[in-house]
Amino acid sequence: MKTDPDGGRGMKWLLVLLLAISSVGGASEPRLPIAGPNQIAGTWRMVSATLERDGQIDRPYGENPQGMLVFTPDMHFVEVLTNGDTPRFQSDARGGGTDAENRRAMASSIGFFGTYAVDKHGHFSGNRVEGSTFPNWVGSVRTEQQLQLKVEGERMYETFTRPDGGRVNIEFVRVR
Repeated sequence: MKTDPDGGRGMKWLLVLLLAISSVGGASEPRLPIAGPNQIAGTWRMVSATLERDGQIDRPYGENPQGMLVFTPDMHFVEVLTNGDTPRFQSDARGGGTDAENRRAMASSIGFFGTYAVDKHGHFSGNRVEGSTFPNWVGSVRTEQQLQLKVEGERMYETFTRPDGGRVNIEFVRVR
């Protein structure tokens, strides 16, 4: 069993930073409306993830997926997903990775934040990405057509249809 050498502090600080950044948006920015109860508000930990593409099923975050998805009551979210088995950089410096290390890290992780909306029943109805480690997602608006989040008890299931037709399926468990 692998252990996290910094005791999870790195992931925790990243989430704190991303939450802080997401709350700094300009006062003139439009907010997605709050509509009644909110079934998805809270903190969720990723327990599994698959990518279905061209008849094949892959595990984009490996056999040891690590990740959290946080929905705040004021309609912001932050999501950080990683492969828990991604090797550490030899240089021990974030900007000092080799080309191969940087490619592996980018291919096996994603972090993004923004705002989200729920319908009158508290079900997820869409989001807007304000920042991302993958710059092409910045400004993206996703509706229920591309992204579905379904809560069943203490579990949440995410299905995201990528522009290339691939389908990402992620299971989360609510953190208490």
